[in-house]
Amino acid sequence: MEWLLYALLLFILILLISYAYASFSFAPWVPCWRKDLKRIFKLANLQAGEVFYDLGCGSGQVVFYAARQFQARAIGVELALPLYLICQLKKIIIGAVDVQFRWKNLFAENLSGADAVYFFGMPHSIAAKLKFKLERELKPGARVVSYVFPIPGWQPGIIDKPTAKAAAVYLYRR
Repeated sequence: MEWLLYALLLFILILLISYAYASFSFAPWVPCWRKDLKRIFKLANLQAGEVFYDLGCGSGQVVFYAARQFQARAIGVELALPLYLICQLKKIIIGAVDVQFRWKNLFAENLSGADAVYFFGMPHSIAAKLKFKLERELKPGARVVSYVFPIPGWQPGIIDKPTAKAAAVYLYRR
């Protein structure tokens, strides 16, 4: 019975380390406000059948919304094991077959097939890593939606910030 306690503690430790690593790698988990989903997808102009990526998808809220509301091929990439497991559990409960979740570092995901990419990242992570990945991999015309923080050196086509208290949503086109 003692080994079961050790196994449980080891599992919890692995989950916590995974979550901490993901937070330091790109951004801590900050869920998107539900009220902002319409603004995000209005800018993304997602069409049925397009490939949509949520980089650092957290609990999968944005991925499920993209699939349900726009019939997009929605893919969530998440490094934190607890959040990835939550996504997979929600997918089973909802019965969503039109979404995929990948447990991996978003910097290891090939984005060349993406029509639209959404993310929330910390400014230093966006500037140091993600910006260059997007420049290398995205096809011409792909839409990039950044929640809260801009991409340094890129000119947004639209900045949606309806009130001083609202989170900014930035739209870019490659």
